[in-house]
Order: sequence, then C-alpha cells, then structure tokens
Amino acid sequence: MVLPCLFRWLSGAAGRFRVADFCLLFYCLWAAISMVVRDGFGAALEGGGILFVETMGSYLLARCFVRSARDYYSVALLFFRCILLLMPFAVFETLTGNNVLLETTRALFTTHYAVPDTRWGLTRVQSVLEHPILFGVVVGSALAPVHLVLGYGQSVIRRYFRTSVVAVTAFLSLSSGPLTALSVQILLLTWNGLLAHVKERWKLFWAVMLAGYAAVAIASNQSVFQFAFTYFSFSPANAYFRVLIWHFGSSSALNHPIFGTGMEDWERPEWMPPSIDMFWLYHAIVYGIPAALAMLAAFLAIFLSVSTRPASADPKLMAYRLAYLAAMASLFCVGWTVHFWNATYVLFLFTLGSGVWLLETEEPATRERDIRPVRGRSVSSSRPATENRRGRATNGPTSS
Repeated sequence: MVLPCLFRWLSGAAGRFRVADFCLLFYCLWAAISMVVRDGFGAALEGGGILFVETMGSYLLARCFVRSARDYYSVALLFFRCILLLMPFAVFETLTGNNVLLETTRALFTTHYAVPDTRWGLTRVQSVLEHPILFGVVVGSALAPVHLVLGYGQSVIRRYFRTSVVAVTAFLSLSSGPLTALSVQILLLTWNGLLAHVKERWKLFWAVMLAGYAAVAIASNQSVFQFAFTYFSFSPANAYFRVLIWHFGSSSALNHPIFGTGMEDWERPEWMPPSIDMFWLYHAIVYGIPAALAMLAAFLAIFLSVSTRPASADPKLMAYRLAYLAAMASLFCVGWTVHFWNATYVLFLFTLGSGVWLLETEEPATRERDIRPVRGRSVSSSRPATENRRGRATNGPTSS
C-alpha cells in the first residue's frame, strides 16, 4: 500500500499537506543518511527502505483512508474486535503460562520467541507480540477510543463492558508501561467528565500538572523522570535501568549529535545491554538528534493542532477528538518507558495519522438564519446576502 498511498497523498486525495507529513519524510531521509555514514550504502538501502515502509506506509495509510468520523469509528470497532478475540487466549496464558497463539503460529511460520515472565504468581501475557509490555501498550491504547467512540450514544452497561474488556486485557501484561497508558486515559476521561460544565477545564488541568511537576522537582532529591521511574514501576531493578538508559543514552546522543551511533554501539558501561527502552530517546541515540526532533515534531504538530482547534458544537465530534487526544497522550507518556518496534511502531504511526481528519472537519454554519418578510409572509434562508443591481440585499439570484 505504500506506493498507492504516496500517490493519493501527492494528488491531494488525503487532504492538504501537513507539517507532520514532511517531518516524517525528513525523519526517514535523515535515518537513511545516518545509516549510509555508519554502515555504507548497501546496509542503508535495506534498513532505510524498511524504515520508510514502516513509517510513511503506516502513517499515510491512515492519512489516506481515515478521512471522517465514520472511518474513525470503523477503525476503533475493528481494533476492539481484535482485542475481544485475543482476550480469552490472554486469560488462558496468564493462568497456565501457555501462549497458545504464538506456539501455534510458530509451528507454521518463523516468528519471535516467547518471553516467559511471572508477577504476582501470574504469567505476564505476551500474546502475539514480541514482549508483554508491547502487548499491554497496544491493547491499552484503545481504551479511550472504545469508551468514547464505540460507546457514544450507547447504554452505560454496553459502554463500560467494552471499556472493561480493553482495561482487563491490557492489565494482564502486568507491566507498568501499559498501566501508565491506561491511567493517563482514565485520568483525562475522568477529568473531562467531572468538569464537563467548566469551560476552562483543560487550562486548569495543565495548571495542576505544572504545579505537581514543580512540587516533585522541589521536594524530591531525584529528578522528575527518576521519581516517576522509581515510584511507578513494578520492578525497582527495571526502574534503575531506565534511569541509567536516560543518563548514558542522553550523553551518547550529545556526544554523537548528528548521525548517532547505531543500535549496538551507543556509549554505555559494558555490563549494560544494548536495549533502549525509551522511544523518544531511541532516535537521538541511533540516528542523531535531527531524527529525534523530526519524530517529536511530527507528533506535536498533529497533537497540538487537534487539541487547540476551536471547540465544535457537535458533541459527537468533541467526543471523538478527546478519544484521539487521550490515546495519543498515553502513547506519548509510555514512550518514555518503552521502545516501540515492529507491530507496535506501525500501530503508533497509524494512530498518529488517524486523527488528521479532525483538522479538516468543516463546522456547520452557526449564524442565525436570515428571516425577512416577503409579500406578507416570512421566509428563512441561510444563504449569504448579496446585492442586486439596485443595491438592496438579497439572498440569491434576483428574478424579474
């Protein structure tokens, strides 16, 4: 679908060009240049090619084919049906430790291996993804769209049943990252619900968040990032390693700011594994700071544009917009604790592109209808007034 989507985008069928479009194109270009500098043209041709397919292909697929509220609803519905299908297998896996789907798939194809791990006497569910944390992130990112998009106009029981399916399935990963994603969405939905009649509720929200940030920065002997990693993680060891990744990873990025170092060669102690469990830092380490800034700029260009768009008079459109923003906010936050790769990376870029239609939704006319007497009766028209040849206002073509 990459070439058809590129053609549709260039022809204008995906709407007007956006800043994020060119940020992601620049990201792919810079990553390819970085590969050429480090590994030569041959390696860059393969690595840069698949990076372009996964990045622009996923993003443009959403840009080209998620073009309305109905399309967005269809995506949310398909996503929920996938989660509903995976849920019974996830429950079986967490209780027995047997990953039926992955074992069956491996018998037929070459695929990734299981990552057995337990917490609280339960197996962390990996399901069909590479790691339990990725399973939780993928499933958890659907909570707000399922609640607000699929649940719009539905009964309370039906809405909360579907939301619970997503929350419970994501929780079975038993990972702090997915729980962070769920918590962010639940916080935003709760805040919006409790303060629905407060016009400035989101300005108040940011004021509370900034006050909380300042309080932690002043009262704690740790940085805010270290505080979050330490107190919102299942495993102190994992939290410690994420602090180390941030410390050594940011230093490596600053020491090699232009083209990065690649995945294996970033500067760290010999006893540290090469894994970089931070999506937003990963690009700076591997491809250089310009690539990281391009990826972040693409995210912010869409997120901030959608969030600052004037409020709509259509409550359904507002619900869809909040669903998209809550899902993307959760992915942004969890991206500081885990790296998105393979299917999770593809889903992230697709989700990012699936909200651009919100910037192109035309608002219905809100002005009062023009009512004027004509030959003893009133007529109503919403057409803009124009002047006839005698200079008098009229609402359409004049007739003799």
